[in-house]
Amino acid sequence: MEKQELEIYIHIPFCVKKCDYCDFLSFPQLNVNYVPALIREIEEINLMGKEAKNYIVKTIFIGGGTPSILEGEEIALVLKSVYKRFEIDSNVEITIEVNPGTATNNKLKAYQEAGVNRISLGLQSINNEELRELGRIHTYEEFLENYWLARKIGFSNINIDLMSAIPRQTVESWNKVLEKAIKLSPEHLSAYSLMIEEGTKFYDKWKQNILKLPSEEEERLMYYNTKSILEAAGYHRYEISNYCKKGFECKHNVGYWRRVEYIGFGLGGASFINHTRFSNVNNMQDYLKGADDNWEHLHQEIHQLSKQEEMEEFMFLGLRMINGVSIKQFEELFDVTYQSIYGTCSAQLVKDNLLDINGDRICLTEKGIDLSNCVLAEFLL
Repeated sequence: MEKQELEIYIHIPFCVKKCDYCDFLSFPQLNVNYVPALIREIEEINLMGKEAKNYIVKTIFIGGGTPSILEGEEIALVLKSVYKRFEIDSNVEITIEVNPGTATNNKLKAYQEAGVNRISLGLQSINNEELRELGRIHTYEEFLENYWLARKIGFSNINIDLMSAIPRQTVESWNKVLEKAIKLSPEHLSAYSLMIEEGTKFYDKWKQNILKLPSEEEERLMYYNTKSILEAAGYHRYEISNYCKKGFECKHNVGYWRRVEYIGFGLGGASFINHTRFSNVNNMQDYLKGADDNWEHLHQEIHQLSKQEEMEEFMFLGLRMINGVSIKQFEELFDVTYQSIYGTCSAQLVKDNLLDINGDRICLTEKGIDLSNCVLAEFLL
């Protein structure tokens, strides 16, 4: 029997300090019991009734929080447990998120020796004042030190995270961020626009009207400049917010958008297995208790997707990719004609120049990408 593809996400929910814009599940202190519990989960957890031997792991992503807050030996032990439990593809992509200011020569070497072959560095801005405004713990100089250290050790697949529309940022300062990032020649660039999320320090400042954000017009200019500047430098956009050199797409994220099955290990880890979405508990004590109770109460929010929900996901996740989705694949997966489900909706979107249908492929137009949230909502049945 041919083995199914599987992606693995490993959540490390610790940070030196929580950034002012961050609403992720993370804590500013380490818990010494977490890594042993995480390893036990990886080695013992039930995969919604499916056997680990039926899968082959194509990607592993260690995210957070700040995974690089852990020692290299701890990351190595976690990955060793994955290799012990699962069959790993010989071309597996293993990414770890690294926060400048937390990585050392020894840590990076240990990651590489453990099998990590892709580094994702959270830069956000080259301007130290902007970094302080964001609540980041590092300076641009510390980022450069970590970037060149990773290169010296031998990492040949590096992503840099950038953030636009942040407080006090101008169109000109954002252009400089892009230009300096390009000069470093990373293989991949993720360029996101700041989102003000409830429960963050930024949200409180925004409610008090003391958060000095760029205007809507400036934000749109930053968005357009991102595409033109990066594409002129040889980075092609393969997803709404992601750019890369040829052949360096993030396989893990592409898997999410293509609805490849994945399992999330660790506190709050989200999973998609056997047409079912579920997540782990997000209370640390409950998670650690799971390690002593055979994980009976670890999973929460278990939801078996209906055929309608799966069709919706296929469209609004797949259309985030610049090359869109396949009509043939849609019809083979769901045993219906595309026309019978989305014909009327698609015709109107094509008429409005928001969607393009070319043979078997359906994708967003440039205008559709600009208005992607509104367009993708049209595919909710």
